[in-house]
Amino acid sequence: MTLHAGVSAAKPVSVAAVRHMLEDGGEIALVDVREELTFSQNHLLWARNVPLSRLDIRFARLVPRKDTRIVLCDDNDGLAARAAAILARGGYTDIACLDGGVPAWEKAGFVTFSGVHVPSKAFGEFVEHDSSTPSIGATELDALMKSGAKMVVLDSRPFDEYTRVSIPGGINVPGAELVLRVRDIAPSPDTIIVVNCAGRTRSIIGAQSLINAGVPNRVMALRNGTMGWHLAGLTCASGKTDRAPDFTRDGLAWAKPAAKRVAGKFGVAHADRATVERWRQDKSRTTYVFDVRDPAEYIAGHYPGATSAPGGQLVQATDLYAGTLGARIVVSDDAEVRALMTASWLRQMGWKDVFVLAEAGDEKDMPAPILLGTPAMDRAIEPAALEAMSGATVIDLSASPRYRRGHIPGAWFAIRSRLDRALAAIAPAGPVVLTCEDGTLAGLAATDAQALTGQPVHWLKGGNAAWQAAGLPLSAEEKMADEPVDVWLKPYERANDNEAAMNAYLSWEVDLLDRIEQDGTTHFVRG
Repeated sequence: MTLHAGVSAAKPVSVAAVRHMLEDGGEIALVDVREELTFSQNHLLWARNVPLSRLDIRFARLVPRKDTRIVLCDDNDGLAARAAAILARGGYTDIACLDGGVPAWEKAGFVTFSGVHVPSKAFGEFVEHDSSTPSIGATELDALMKSGAKMVVLDSRPFDEYTRVSIPGGINVPGAELVLRVRDIAPSPDTIIVVNCAGRTRSIIGAQSLINAGVPNRVMALRNGTMGWHLAGLTCASGKTDRAPDFTRDGLAWAKPAAKRVAGKFGVAHADRATVERWRQDKSRTTYVFDVRDPAEYIAGHYPGATSAPGGQLVQATDLYAGTLGARIVVSDDAEVRALMTASWLRQMGWKDVFVLAEAGDEKDMPAPILLGTPAMDRAIEPAALEAMSGATVIDLSASPRYRRGHIPGAWFAIRSRLDRALAAIAPAGPVVLTCEDGTLAGLAATDAQALTGQPVHWLKGGNAAWQAAGLPLSAEEKMADEPVDVWLKPYERANDNEAAMNAYLSWEVDLLDRIEQDGTTHFVRG
């Protein structure tokens, strides 16, 4: 990933100019190209993290319009210039780098933030403070459950998170589904409803969604979620599969007008198909179309070109889906309720142009990857060829958690953007074979890797998935050619002292409200 000849470095832009861009109302993609763990230690509030190592497989979907105003951030270490070269080759035309990087932002006296998905997490704290969202502690909830009270615990996370760890007796109802399904789950107004997540944000947003919709029940957020439950000395469940039932006609009949009232309060408008298509042809604005239904519904048929972004997650981690600040957002849902509730939250988060498309569509093809490069097919080899190759050094560019779960025997872990240091540490004496989860990243990296070593470089077509599909073994024995700074691990995913990590994380969430007030660039709307 070197700066190729003929591609000029991006123009530098000052801290003051970037600060002004964030307030001028125009579209801007503020992108931090450091690795995720490094990014999580200090970054600008509105920066989207797209690490240089995966820039050419993630960027185009996050920032689809080629003349979008782009500002790249790094540690003033040259990563932004390397990223600018990739984007320029990919056809992007308005690229700048923050002069002096994140250190310059801090030196100017502006606030930086730790953690990930900070705007969404801070918004959750804002909502709780602004709306006085009721909450209940883990010990209180445990006592209430043991008392035989008429109640339900609704877990507002995606199903995979729920099944890994949950509150005993909890039912999985991802955030955007709550208003749609609540009357079928708790038809009696005497039923107490407690909404939980892993920490705080989705508990707060989920509980407040039900309250905003006018549910007659007593509704509370579980304070600090499953982490709070664990820290209270209570035992979490795992492997549960209890999902909310399909919504009924009566449930929808209650939910739709309730959601419309909420959306109307915050100025959410509808758009029809013709309008959405016209917006998509508008070269001067970015338009995102997100399908906020359950992922299974999306797979069964969705609006052409829409991205699956289940509503709870679109609010929880908006930066993973919408890379361009100031863009137009369309949320699609044939039942409307999930789109209306999601759109109302996006409006409160400060997105001005948010619309509901009350249809799903019948497109069944999954969106194809949009790459900013071409895999070096002349360097591709099949699993059988790799197995037969003598003296090969295999370098795995997979995300570090994936590498640790299993990789080709003898493979080294490395990070693509830091491949030079990995190759220097390994000092291969024979052919080098790059691999990754599915081969895509390895294929894109092969040409640049060849410039870093005198040994022939190949890449494994289909990556580790193809190796495994060929019936070949995987290994868990680690050979680390670099530090695993590519991934920020959740507190409960960390091997050492995760209880201390949980406490630190929960304190971090609570402190965000003060931090965003110091920053002064949020425009959250009071409920």
